[in-house]
Amino acid sequence: MITRLRTEINVKNYKYFLTLAIILFILFSAFTLKDKVTTIFLIGDSTVADYSLENDYDTKRYPLVGWGQMFQPFFAKDSLKQIKILGKAKAVKVDDRAKGGRSTRTFFQEGRWTAVYQSLKKGDVVMIQFGHNDGAVNKPERYVDIQGYKEFLRLFINQTRQKGATPILLTPVARNYPWKDGKLSNVHGEYPQAVKEVAQELNVKLIDLNELSMQHFSKVGQEYISNKYFMNLPAGKYNAYPNGQKDNTHFQAEGGKAVAQLVFNAMKGL
Repeated sequence: MITRLRTEINVKNYKYFLTLAIILFILFSAFTLKDKVTTIFLIGDSTVADYSLENDYDTKRYPLVGWGQMFQPFFAKDSLKQIKILGKAKAVKVDDRAKGGRSTRTFFQEGRWTAVYQSLKKGDVVMIQFGHNDGAVNKPERYVDIQGYKEFLRLFINQTRQKGATPILLTPVARNYPWKDGKLSNVHGEYPQAVKEVAQELNVKLIDLNELSMQHFSKVGQEYISNKYFMNLPAGKYNAYPNGQKDNTHFQAEGGKAVAQLVFNAMKGL
């Protein structure tokens, strides 16, 4: 009878420890899945930035958007398998660190890159799009010449790889000028080519957003994108711009979404 009692106790202990092991396994799996969330960091300038993160966005900035502000909805669970560069990511979080008025140099000098670097983990992605402010010769506080531009791009790439993350370079998105014979032309000088050269030199994935956006904007047409894509606003329509505005660099929601779609489609081909 004593032997039988010991057996029953051992069986009960076994069931107890088995149940405990199952619970621990479930908890461990949950944390493991949570860890598989891939973060896509966006670094760049005003054309990429998320203005909804600012205070009083609705009254002070709306309808201004950067394409990064419109990017998260593209990463629905059933779309992730279309993007091989994300590996086996179970979920994606877009972390938009872009900031208006920043060049590669000022983004670094202000500690914005350091903050991204400290947050990076293995498997993350860093998408890098600068050029609008680097090329601003008339604004020396922002300006970076071609050689300096390349050096900062190399820095972002190499330090991203140090963390086991994946860099993706983007040429700067087009502005709404210059137009000729119904087609939009490059306004960024040598900067898009510099991005391509660094991508080739360091074997980095490249999205030629300058070319993609020029083609798309040309197809849609100057009149439509001027009124619907870019921040050319009539007086009295928006609280933040009571006198209206003429702006052929920054986007309204439709333009930001269109550019985000171009970037997402290009990622599927990487």
